[in-house]
Amino acid sequence: MNGDMGATADIATGALVGRAFEPCAGESTAIGRTHAPGALCLNCGTALIGAHCHACGQAAHVHRSLGAIGHEIAHGVFHFEGKIWRTLPLLVLHPGTLTRRYVNGERARFVSPLALFLFTVFLMFATIGVVGGEITEQIAAPTLRDRAELARGLDEARGDLARVERARAVAVRAGQSTADLDTQALVLRGSIRALTSASGTTRRDTDNFTFTDVKKTGWPLLDHGIAKANANPGLMIYKLQSSAYKYSWGLIPLSVPFMALLFLWRRKHHLYDHAIFVTYSLAFMMLLVIALMLGGLAGLASGWIVMAALLVPPVHMFAQLRGAYALGKVSAGWRTVALLTFAFTVLIAFVVLILLHGLTE
Repeated sequence: MNGDMGATADIATGALVGRAFEPCAGESTAIGRTHAPGALCLNCGTALIGAHCHACGQAAHVHRSLGAIGHEIAHGVFHFEGKIWRTLPLLVLHPGTLTRRYVNGERARFVSPLALFLFTVFLMFATIGVVGGEITEQIAAPTLRDRAELARGLDEARGDLARVERARAVAVRAGQSTADLDTQALVLRGSIRALTSASGTTRRDTDNFTFTDVKKTGWPLLDHGIAKANANPGLMIYKLQSSAYKYSWGLIPLSVPFMALLFLWRRKHHLYDHAIFVTYSLAFMMLLVIALMLGGLAGLASGWIVMAALLVPPVHMFAQLRGAYALGKVSAGWRTVALLTFAFTVLIAFVVLILLHGLTE
């Protein structure tokens, strides 16, 4: 009995000590989660009137235990998971409804457009990193018969180049013009590079591989970047991939002005509405890329992949335009055509900017 009473006293003492170091917002050493009159939020100092601060939203009771960390991790994961399963079906099947509901203020039920966009960007580049190389090899790998023909052509080109170089050496010793021989050698070297790349071999001719044949553009900064790329093309390709991942968010501000042009005379639609539309649309397109990559890895015929890549985007854009902006079929139709043109323009601009950044970094 005495032992039980001692244990109870120890527990009570421990609770008091624990509350001294981890009080509820506004509490001192009181046990429980009731707040003393005049209790203040520990984050912003606002007087508390409930379980959460009405000014900043922080919980009145602040945990300081390892168990609380696990709880926060689980809450974050499952909270996002619950939202994602409400967001994805609408994004795929009813994108216009999702866009309109979010714009109109129904936010807590769905994953925000930017969060979904960043998640799909990460997922797409992770998928590319895991299966992209294998898919590329499956698409680009020549057959055994093609390899044999390419190998014969490569040997012939190397033999012709050797003969041209010997003839050039003789012409130089004789003091004769080598312009024609130089042109032949240049063409043969280009053929050798193309055949080597097509055959999938790693053997190189005496010339080093270059990232681009452009040497001088008249822009010193860009010329310096091209020289760096030719010196280490593998590093340049890695930097371009890294830049595309880091700056993929740039597709959003590049796209919004074009969306605004489609609704220039409709003043009830604002730039915010267009930004939500664009962000959800880009998230879907990245999910489509992931699905097509996984389909190719699973053995889906390339014809089906190409057909899906060509047909799904305009269908999705059309459905999103109709639902988000309450458009008729004709109005949504011509805007879909214009939006496809704008999307291609934005993509080209983004690629050019990434190339310039990679070359001059």
